[in-house]
Amino acid sequence: MKLRLGMSPISWSNDDLPQLGGDTPLEVCLSETREAGFVGTETGGKFPNEADALSSVLKKHDLVLVSGWYSGTLINNDLDSELERIADQLALFKAVGASVIVYGETFDTVQNRQEKPLSSRPRLDQFDVATYGRRLTALAEHCAGEGVPLTFHHHMGTAVETEAELDALMNATGEAVGLLLDTGHLVFAGGDNAAVIAKHGKRINHFHTKDIRADVLAGIDRDAESFLDCVLKGVFTVPGDGMIDYDDIMRRLFDVGYEGWVIIEAEQDPARANPLEYAKMGYNKLHQALHDVGYSLA
Repeated sequence: MKLRLGMSPISWSNDDLPQLGGDTPLEVCLSETREAGFVGTETGGKFPNEADALSSVLKKHDLVLVSGWYSGTLINNDLDSELERIADQLALFKAVGASVIVYGETFDTVQNRQEKPLSSRPRLDQFDVATYGRRLTALAEHCAGEGVPLTFHHHMGTAVETEAELDALMNATGEAVGLLLDTGHLVFAGGDNAAVIAKHGKRINHFHTKDIRADVLAGIDRDAESFLDCVLKGVFTVPGDGMIDYDDIMRRLFDVGYEGWVIIEAEQDPARANPLEYAKMGYNKLHQALHDVGYSLA
């Protein structure tokens, strides 16, 4: 079985925290992504929003577009309105050949609100989960029909943060709704990556890797600190530099037959964690782990 390794631009430039790499040119991000060994990238705020321009800049650096975040609001929005909201991004991703579109539920999210503590996030059980699941399934079926499957990103600070909320979401949606397993967000939320792979492995159609600094995580006050505060404190790092056992995770992904992209998405301060150096560190760890369990690189 084969995997491909990609990198998120957030290690170089954080759209929600402009003080973290806000002045770093896109060219630096893409050239160093390729230098570190990665063959794909996700999008960010500095990327062109026109298909020819986006394809051109990616081709210049011998990279392909893997995916990118879409800020969904279906938990409190009707399907027709959401189809209108997603149309331009979906068309762009289709034109440049993206593998998936990453859906994050952002209604009332606190993930990008530094003044809002983690504990103030919305909870999935505050909403009609069955209705939400039907809407999300219909949206995913539409995306699949356009050739860009939807993948759902559980995320700190949103209504789908915990393992239990993720389970409820998966149970309320159809097969068209893929799962983006984000190892770092799940551990941050107190979840178990091994358990999620066992329960939902066949639904995983995208994979984000980040590691967790255990000492930082242990010191977080969720009633006082925001998600962005935690990023600034350095809770996230790249695979191999934290507490998550990626050898075990890669073995479990192999066992459930996952093939596709593995993305490093490790937001941290580039002034404290040189993006190129950490990208290489993460690449080396994932490269070793995937080969040890029997994967090869596409």
